[in-house]
Amino acid sequence: MRDLDLTTLRLFVAVCETQNMARAGEQENIVASAISKRLAQLEDTVGATLLERRRRGVIPTAAGEIVLAHARAMLAAADRVSRDMADYGAGVRGQVRLLATVSSMAESLPDDIAAFLQMPEHRDIRVTVEESLSSEVVRSLREGSAPLGICWDAADLEGFETRQYRSDRLAVVVHASHPLAAAAQCSFEETLSFDYVGMPAQTAVYLMLARYAAIIGRPIKYRAVVSTFDAALRCVRANLGVAVVPREIAQPVASTFGVCVVPLSDAWARRRFAICFRDAQLLSPAARLLVEHLERLAASDPEPDAPAGRPETVARKRRRAR
Repeated sequence: MRDLDLTTLRLFVAVCETQNMARAGEQENIVASAISKRLAQLEDTVGATLLERRRRGVIPTAAGEIVLAHARAMLAAADRVSRDMADYGAGVRGQVRLLATVSSMAESLPDDIAAFLQMPEHRDIRVTVEESLSSEVVRSLREGSAPLGICWDAADLEGFETRQYRSDRLAVVVHASHPLAAAAQCSFEETLSFDYVGMPAQTAVYLMLARYAAIIGRPIKYRAVVSTFDAALRCVRANLGVAVVPREIAQPVASTFGVCVVPLSDAWARRRFAICFRDAQLLSPAARLLVEHLERLAASDPEPDAPAGRPETVARKRRRAR
């Protein structure tokens, strides 16, 4: 088989994503007839039909889906080469691209990366962090568009090498006047009697709560769905409902928001995060150094099982003052 041309692969990906050669041509600044000619040559090169023409556009065939996955990986690798060499020319001797979940980014990961970069021996290393959902982290690793990821260890990590990272514990955040506000801890089932403030359906927290609500056989009554933990806490402060979020995120700002953080007593409420990659031997030296650094921090991470004391809320301080 002849060598694959990156320009043709880029056009093939554009056609698959837009499902239309004319739109792909506008996107890539090339006429549709030229795209059609290149894709015909690509099909001749791989020896298979890659696109199926339908009334509303084109879609990849089964063979096309295989080529599409490889094309995305090859284009991502070419993009990384370009960026890494640009950084090298600017004096940077190591480039690490890391995909991380919303929870890990909202907890300790930024501080852990900052500590890594502050070490004198790492002064020539640059770390690029992108926030993503656990499912997107896994998909990007499988496609080869990212070399390193951090996600919840309950994700589908089959075929990856993993290293243990930090852990957290889910808690229910309630208004200061809520019946659960004075509890030292509570079960997830106890919270199902109240209205909920939820996160988007694709997030790990949403999926976990939906799973255990189904096991219990009771619905979650969502009164509001928001996109960030900060927005969830604001909704709880407005007494729109309760929210389940990582205790490590809610605890430091509980007094600021005037809410109470009650750890969940369920065993599954403790979550562990994993550092994942396809093959340690394929990681760059800089990426291996970062993995080792995060592993060392994970080894010293305190167990989150014992509920920590809650800071007093504004409302509770007022009641005590009376």
